[in-house]
Amino acid sequence: MTQTPVAQLSQAEAAEELARLAAELAAHDERYYRQDAPTVSDADYDALKRRNAAIEARFPELVRGDSPSRRVGAAPSESFAPVEHGVPMLSLDNAFDAADVEDFVRRIRRFLGLDETPIAFTAEPKIDGLSASLLYEDGRLVRGATRGDGRVGEDVTANLLTLSDIPRRLAGTGWPDRIEVRGEVYIAHEAFAAMNAAAEAAGEKTYANPRNAAAGSLRQIDAAVTARRPLRFFAYAWGEISASFAETQAEALARLADWGFPVNPRSLRVIDVQGLLDVYAGLERDRAGLGYDIDGVVYKVDRLDWQGRLGAVGRVPRWAIAHKFPAEQATTTLLEIDIQVGRTGALTPVAKLAPVTVGGVVVRNATLHNADEIARKDVRVGDTVIVQRAGDVIPQIVGVVETDRPPGSEPFAFPTVCPCALRTAVTRETTTGGAETVVQRCTGELACPFQKIEHLKHFVSRRAFDIEGLGEKQLVSLFEDGLLREPADIFTLAARDRQNLKKLKDREGAGETSVANLFAAIEARRTIPLARFIFGLGVRHIGETTAQTLARGYGSVTAFLAAMDAVAAGDEAAAVELDALDQIGEAVIVAVRSFFAESHNRAMVQRLVEQLTVVDAEAPKSDTAVAGKTVVFTGALERMTRDEAKAQAERLGAKVAASVSKKTDIVVAGPGAGSKLKTATELGIQVLTEEEWLQLVDAG
Repeated sequence: MTQTPVAQLSQAEAAEELARLAAELAAHDERYYRQDAPTVSDADYDALKRRNAAIEARFPELVRGDSPSRRVGAAPSESFAPVEHGVPMLSLDNAFDAADVEDFVRRIRRFLGLDETPIAFTAEPKIDGLSASLLYEDGRLVRGATRGDGRVGEDVTANLLTLSDIPRRLAGTGWPDRIEVRGEVYIAHEAFAAMNAAAEAAGEKTYANPRNAAAGSLRQIDAAVTARRPLRFFAYAWGEISASFAETQAEALARLADWGFPVNPRSLRVIDVQGLLDVYAGLERDRAGLGYDIDGVVYKVDRLDWQGRLGAVGRVPRWAIAHKFPAEQATTTLLEIDIQVGRTGALTPVAKLAPVTVGGVVVRNATLHNADEIARKDVRVGDTVIVQRAGDVIPQIVGVVETDRPPGSEPFAFPTVCPCALRTAVTRETTTGGAETVVQRCTGELACPFQKIEHLKHFVSRRAFDIEGLGEKQLVSLFEDGLLREPADIFTLAARDRQNLKKLKDREGAGETSVANLFAAIEARRTIPLARFIFGLGVRHIGETTAQTLARGYGSVTAFLAAMDAVAAGDEAAAVELDALDQIGEAVIVAVRSFFAESHNRAMVQRLVEQLTVVDAEAPKSDTAVAGKTVVFTGALERMTRDEAKAQAERLGAKVAASVSKKTDIVVAGPGAGSKLKTATELGIQVLTEEEWLQLVDAG
C-alpha cells in the first residue's frame, strides 16, 4: 500500500488508490465470507477500510460503484440457491478506542438534537461466527439463509434446521405473523477442540479456528454432515417483520428469548459512554473464560424509534457500532524469512516462526507485508518477535524484542532478483503519477514459474473457471511435470493423456475415478460466460466486478479482444471508449495495455480461446426508451441511490458511463452536478433531471 498520506494524494493518485483498494478488499471479502479462509488480520483489513474511507471523504467525486464503503460481505456462493433479504443485513462501523465511542455517542446526540439527555444503549458481545437469517411465518421456520453480500444470501434452511438452538416453531405468544430473526452461528471452544481431535484421528480435515469451522459446517451440501457438527446459535436482531413487537432493543431481546431463542446473557442495557466502556472492560477481562470467541462489543441505541430516525448511511446503521478488542499477542523466535511470489509478481515476505500459541491457535507463519515493513521494524532472522493475531487469520509481526537480539545479527537484505529459476530482476512499483509504492515485483511476468503457478490457481478458482479437482497440490504437481504451463493446457489435458503411455490415473494419489471426474469438470467449463473468461485471464486490477463491466460493455469475446488489442497498440479512441465504461479508470487501462502488449500473453489468450466457447454477455433490452443509449449520472440523486439508478439503466438496456464524451446520449443531473453537467451542456447532450429520467423510463 502506498505510504503517501491521504492529504498529499493528487486526484489521479487517489483514483488509482481507490481502484486498488476496491480490488484488494473485494478479494479479502471473498476469502473471508465465501471461502472461509481469510489471509489478513482484522487490523490490516480495518486499516485498508479506513484508508479507503479517508480518500473518499477527501475526493467524494471519485467514490466508485464497487467501493468497499457500499459493500457488505461478499457475493453469495453458487452452491446454494440465492435468497434476497427483505431488509438488507447491514455491516457495522468499528470503534477502536474510547475516543471513537465518545464520537459515536456525540454524533447520535447531534443527529437527534438531544443535548445532554441521557441515552440508553444495549451492549452485546460480538460473536465471532457466521451471520444467519431465520424467516418464520405463522410461527414456523420456513427459510434460513446466510448474510452473503447483505442483500442476497445463500439458502441453507436444511442445515440450520439441524441446530438444536434454533426453534422450528416459536414458543410463547405475541410474535408477528412474519418475522425474520437474525443471529450468529458459532462453535464453543470445548466442542471445537473435540471436533478437531476426532477429525485428526480419522485422518479428516481439521479447522484452524471455531469461526472457520462454523462457516464450513453451515455450508455443507449434505445437511447430515452439518448435523454432526456442534453448531450453536445466539439471536440478537431481526429484519423483515409484519408488525412491531417491542419498543426497545432490550425488550426485543427479551421477547426473542421468550419465543425460544438463545440470547447472550452478557447483553446489558446501559446509559451513555461510561456505561458502554464499563461493559467493554468487563467482557475484555472475562473474554478467555466465556467458552466461545468474541472479537469486540456491539453498541446499539436502545429505543427503536430513535434507531428508525437515525437510519443508515451507505452500508452501515448510524445507531450501532462495533467496539473491537485489541489484537492478541505472544513472543517467539523468527527462524527465517521466506519470499513468496504472487500471481502478479509481487514479492511478499513471510516469517517462519518457532511454533507459538496465540489466542488458542498454534502459529508457525506470520506476514511481514513488504520490504519497507521489514526495514521499518528492523526485523532480523534469529530475533525474538512479538506476534499479533487480530482475528483468526495469518498473524503479523508487530515488533522486535531488541534486548533479546543475538549478537552478530545482520539486517535482512530484501532480494533484488526473483527467487525463481530465471533469477529475473525485482523492481519497485510506481503509480501512474510516478510515486513509489511499497510493492516490489518480479519482472519475469508469465515467464516466471511462480507467477505461472499462481496464475493457474487463479484461473481454476471458484469465481473464475471454477474447475473442481484442480487444487493447489494437483496444479503444482502437473506444472512441475510439464503437463500444465498455461490455461489452454488444461483443456488439452485429456487428449494428451489418451496419447501418453503413462496415464494420469497411474500417478501417485490419483485413480481412474478421480481422473475421470477431473476430465468431466474440465469439459464442463469449456463453455464459459464472457465475464468469467475475462476475470480468469488474471489481468491486474480486473476483478470480478470490473470483468462484468467489460463483458457488458463489449458483449462478445471477439469485440473484447479487438478492443484490448487496440488499446495495447496505442489507439487513443479505443482507450477513451474503455475509460468511458462505468468504474473503469486509469489503473485498468494501464494494466490492459501492459498485459495485451506482451506478445506471449496475447498468444496465450488466443490459444485459450481456441479451446473454448465463450458465451456472449446477456444482450441488453432493445424495447425501452433508453435501450442502446449511453447514460451518465452526476450530482446527488434523491429518489434512489446512484447504484440503484445505474442498475435500473442497465436493466433497461442502457450503457452506463463514468464520464461525458461525444458518445454520451443522456446526462442525468441532480443537485451539485459539476464538470460533467458543464461538459454535457457544451457538447449539446440531452440533460435530464432525476424526475425527468424516471418519467422517461416509466414511459418506456
